[in-house]
Amino acid sequence: MFKTKFLFALFAILVSPSITSAQNIVVQKTDTSGYYKLTDVVITATKTPANTLELANSISIIDSAQIVNSNANNVFDVLKNEAGISFTRQGGNGTLSNIYIRGANSSQTLVLIDGVEVNLTNDPSGVYDFSALSIDNIERIEVLRGPQSTLYGSDALAGVINIITKRGNGPSKFSLLTEGGSYNTYKGVLGLDGSIQKLNYSLAFSRTGSDGFSNASEKYGNKEKDGYTFNNASALIGYDLNKNTAINLFSRFTKSKSDYDQFGGPFGDDPTYIFKQEEFFLRTEAKLKLLDEKWNQKLGISFIRNVRKYSFDTSAASAYYSNSLYDGRKYKLDWQNDFTLSKSNLFTIGAELEFDKASSEYYSYNYILLPDYASVIPMKDTRTIGVYLQDQLKFDESLFVTAGVRLDDHNKFGSQFTYRIAPAFILWETGTKFKATVGTGFKAPSLFYLYDPSYGNENLNPEKSFGWDFGIEQFLFTQNLSFGSTFFYNKFTDMFGFDYVTFKTININEAVTKGAEVFLHSKLSDDLELKINYTFTDAKDISPNSADFNKKLLRRPESKIGFYTNYTFNDKANCNAELIWVGNREDINFSIYQRTELKAYVLLNLAAHYDVFDFLRLNVRAENLLDTDYEEVFGYGTAGLSFYGGIKLIIN
Repeated sequence: MFKTKFLFALFAILVSPSITSAQNIVVQKTDTSGYYKLTDVVITATKTPANTLELANSISIIDSAQIVNSNANNVFDVLKNEAGISFTRQGGNGTLSNIYIRGANSSQTLVLIDGVEVNLTNDPSGVYDFSALSIDNIERIEVLRGPQSTLYGSDALAGVINIITKRGNGPSKFSLLTEGGSYNTYKGVLGLDGSIQKLNYSLAFSRTGSDGFSNASEKYGNKEKDGYTFNNASALIGYDLNKNTAINLFSRFTKSKSDYDQFGGPFGDDPTYIFKQEEFFLRTEAKLKLLDEKWNQKLGISFIRNVRKYSFDTSAASAYYSNSLYDGRKYKLDWQNDFTLSKSNLFTIGAELEFDKASSEYYSYNYILLPDYASVIPMKDTRTIGVYLQDQLKFDESLFVTAGVRLDDHNKFGSQFTYRIAPAFILWETGTKFKATVGTGFKAPSLFYLYDPSYGNENLNPEKSFGWDFGIEQFLFTQNLSFGSTFFYNKFTDMFGFDYVTFKTININEAVTKGAEVFLHSKLSDDLELKINYTFTDAKDISPNSADFNKKLLRRPESKIGFYTNYTFNDKANCNAELIWVGNREDINFSIYQRTELKAYVLLNLAAHYDVFDFLRLNVRAENLLDTDYEEVFGYGTAGLSFYGGIKLIIN
C-alpha cells in the first residue's frame, strides 16, 4: 500500500507544475524549418525518422557529445546512468556485463548495432555481453523501453538498445588517442572519417588492456589479478548513387581475452580460468526513394558470427578442470517499405527472414568425486519469417497515434502474433504531453534450450510479455526545461525453467515488474546541461510452485537515481560529473545457497578535457571518486578510486 501511495504521490507532484504554469506558457509548434523545437529525431521507436515530441515511447538518447565527453572506455559504462536501467558486472572490465530494462532479465532486451541483432545465438539465454563493446566510432545510443517485438521480433520483450555508428562527413580527419591509468590500464585508438563527393567513410581501430584486480572480491582474501585485452575494429562506408539511392556497408570485429574467477567470495581466485572471444559482423544496406519520396525502401542483408572459448588450464594440478567452445551465427534478410499516404499518415510494411545457427562443446573432468561429463551439440539451426505492419497517424498536430501488428513463423514452435498501440496527445497551450503505450513481446527458445542433449526440449514455446505504460511530460520551452514521469507494468509468462522430474527445460516461470520513471532535462544555457532521473522498480518472481514465489528478482534495485551535468568553457574545455545511486538488492550467496542483501551504494565519476590547440586535446577521468566499497554481484569485486588520462591528436 505504501508503495502504491508513493508512486501516485510522485506522479501528482510532477503533474502539478504543469497545471500551475499553464497561465504563463504558450508553446510555439514549429520553427521556420518546420521541426518542433527542442526535440530530437530518433529511429528506433518506429524504424523511421520520428520526432520525440510526437512519440508515446519511453526513450532515452545518448548523443555523440555525451559519449565523447564521458571519456569512457565502453558502452556499458555509458548506459548505467539512464532511466529504467539496472546493471551488473561480475568483477572488473572484461567480465560478464549485463543490462536490465525495467527489471526484466538481461536476455529479454534486444541489442542492435547498426541494424544487426547481436544477442548471442550460442548462449543458453541469448543474452548480450557488453564487456568488450567500446565507444569507438559510435554516434549515438537510443534506449527504448517496453515490449517492442512488433517491429523487432524475438528478444525485444522489455526493450531495445540501438547503437549507431558515426557517419563520416566533410574533409578527411585522422585521430589518435592514447590513454593510461589505474590498474596498469592502457588504451589506443586510431580513427579516420570524412567524405569525398558521394562517398562517406568512418573507421576506427582500438586496443585496450589492463592488469585488472581480483574479480573475486579482495575483501574475502582473494589476491590474484584478473586482466584483459580487447581489440576492436569498426567501419561504416556509404555511397550515394544519386539523390534517391544510397548503399551502406557496416562492419565490426572484436577479439578479446579476459581472466575470470569461477566463483565470488572466499577462495574465489582462479588463475587458470580464461575467456576468449571473437565476433565479426557485416551488414549491407540499400536505400531507395521512389514517387517523390512518398515510397521509401530499405533492403538489408546481415551476418554475425560469435565464437567463445572458456577454459581452465589443464596443465594445472587441479582436481577439476573444464573447457568449452560455443560457435553461433545469424543470417538475416530484411525489407522495409515506408509509404507517405498523406502529410498525416506514414504506413510501414516490412518482412524479415532469419536463420540462427549454433554448436557447442563442453567437457569437464573430475579426478576425485564426480565422473567426467561431456555435452556436445552439433551445428543446429532454426528459421524465422516475420511480417509487420505499422501506421503512424497525426490528428490536428496534437494527437499522434502509432499502431502496429506482427506475425512471426518459427520452424519449431509455429506462429507468434504481437501488437503495439502508442498514442500521444500534446496540449500546446501549456506545453504538456500525455502518452501511453500497450503491447506484447516474445522470445524464441535458444538453440541450447531446444537441442542440448541433457536439458533440451524441442517442444518449447516462446517466452511472452505483455506490458503497458502511461505518463506525462512537461515542456517549458522558453527555459529549455522538460520533466515528466511514467508508470510501467510488464508481465512475463512461459519463461524457460527447469523440470526437476524430467530434467528438461520447460515453459514454467513467470514474473511481474512494475514501477515508475521520473526525469528532468535542462539546457540551462548553450554551455550547461543537466539530466536527472529516478527509477522505482518492483520486480517479483510469480512462478507457480517455486520456492522463490513472490520474492524479488535477484540483482534488481528497487530504487536508482542517475545524475549527469556537463559544462563547456569557451569552446576549449569541458567537464562533466556523473552520480549514480543504486538501492538495496537481493542476490544469492552460493557458498550457502541462501539469499543475501547487497547494500545500497553511490558512485561519483568526473571527466574533463582541454583543447590545447585545435589538433591537441588532453583528457582526464576519475571513477568512483568517493572510493565506495560495493558489490554488483555477491562476492565479486569492483574498482575503487581510479584515475585515467590521455592525449588525443586530430589532423585534418
